[in-house]
Amino acid sequence: MTDYQDIRVEHRGPISWIVLDRPDKANALSNAMLDEFSDALARLAHTGGPVIGIRGEGKGFCTGYDIGQVGTPKAVDPVADRDRLARNVERYLAIWDHPKPVIAAVHGYCVAGATQLCVFTDLTIVAEDARIGEPALPLGGGYIAPLWAPLVGPKRAKELAFLPRNAIDGTTAVEWGWANRAVPAATLVETVEDLAARIARIPSDVLRIKKLSINRAMDAMGVRTAAAGVAEMDALLHLSPSVGQLRARIAEVGLKEMIAEFRRAPEPERKEGT
Repeated sequence: MTDYQDIRVEHRGPISWIVLDRPDKANALSNAMLDEFSDALARLAHTGGPVIGIRGEGKGFCTGYDIGQVGTPKAVDPVADRDRLARNVERYLAIWDHPKPVIAAVHGYCVAGATQLCVFTDLTIVAEDARIGEPALPLGGGYIAPLWAPLVGPKRAKELAFLPRNAIDGTTAVEWGWANRAVPAATLVETVEDLAARIARIPSDVLRIKKLSINRAMDAMGVRTAAAGVAEMDALLHLSPSVGQLRARIAEVGLKEMIAEFRRAPEPERKEGT
């Protein structure tokens, strides 16, 4: 396997791990990391163990797209922006279409684009205290929550999308149907590796067709069509005046201050005469 800079690949018996390895950047999804991830995923179709695992190094799984690279359109070009966003989703559809079962192991934080990745894994095992949710700032929309909808339903997808910096813990993620199991953080990797060992007892060709048959059922419900449409919605919002004003405000006060503003509770409205 090729030497990578922002990920690493670990072969541990029946499971081959893709480890997101930018802990100093909260495993933010940079262009280089995304390219390496796609390369490793493609190579593991024909090498490594019969099951693939994805996990993050350090304090959390992944904080989402690196806003300085992947998360920001470079110019006012909706066509290029749409193509850029669609490419991100296509990377995750490659998980959906992969011949091997893919399991995500989520601890700490899993935000924004990282949740997209997990939607397309075959199984998702989470730490009970993990925090899974929306981006810190509403710089776009129609890109994250719609991909949750087939798993959690439209009401909960809208609850996720409508509240600033909304997040759920691992236990709630299982209750909602976004994840399969919630376990103590200390046993997360062990749980996934035990699960992979049990899955690997089924022949790989049988696993491949089992996965394909279930995905075909989901495709018939429109999952792939919905995934194909999110890039257009997000590119549209990137051109909206309100998002433009928010970006201008970030340029004025800085990203950390804007995130802090959205974290503050709104002040109660004052009635006339008070």
